Amino acid sequence: MKLGERIRFLFRLFLLFTFLAAVALVSAITTIRLTIQGNQETLPDLRGVNLVAADRVASGMGLMVKVEDKLFSNKYAASEIISQEPLPDTQVKMGQHVHVLVSLGRPRLTVPDLVGSSARVAQILAVQQGLTVGDVAQVYWTGTQSGEVVAQDPSPSSTGIQSPAVSMLVSLGQSIPAYVCPNFVGMKLQQVRFPIQSAGFTIVKVNPVPGTPAASGIILGQSPAAGSKISPGDSFTFQVAQ
Repeated sequence: MKLGERIRFLFRLFLLFTFLAAVALVSAITTIRLTIQGNQETLPDLRGVNLVAADRVASGMGLMVKVEDKLFSNKYAASEIISQEPLPDTQVKMGQHVHVLVSLGRPRLTVPDLVGSSARVAQILAVQQGLTVGDVAQVYWTGTQSGEVVAQDPSPSSTGIQSPAVSMLVSLGQSIPAYVCPNFVGMKLQQVRFPIQSAGFTIVKVNPVPGTPAASGIILGQSPAAGSKISPGDSFTFQVAQ
């Protein structure tokens, strides 16, 4: 076989292999798409359907119902689904979760007045009324005792509530005053001792530093550092020239 014929033969062979590879690739992609589509279902509208029945329908489609929360509803009866995710008519894969909100029916609870009670008593009162305790936040609140409930949501005797949970704002007591620590470096210890102690602070330690050019009694360093936040009752440590 001549060289030119051999080259043409190899070139035709290369084109044949390329064509076959392209056909195989297209076939594989088509097979994967058909397989995926074959495992997909159109999600029905589960809103208004009882949770047990919805779970039965979903199981028959290879899906799983996951209850995210339960809320009161004037529109849906107890145990009926209020909303769903993914939405109805969405294409879903087998094994996928359907997230739902479930109705508790019409609210028949009376929200007690928890303001002024201790957090512990408020929790007991809420549970006695069939409520659960939701978020509990804490904040400094002037004129209250530590652990006292200063606000609640929903408010007492609310109507049309959605969630059986009541959230509370609990006091940490009186706010603690805070100050910016002054810079005492370069001052004499005896000059700052009385102002520090009269302001409600203490000096717990004085470390003498020998061999410095500064005069004896001069403050060379301090803790807390200048510019930091301090409150009455905090203590100071000084490094003082000897």
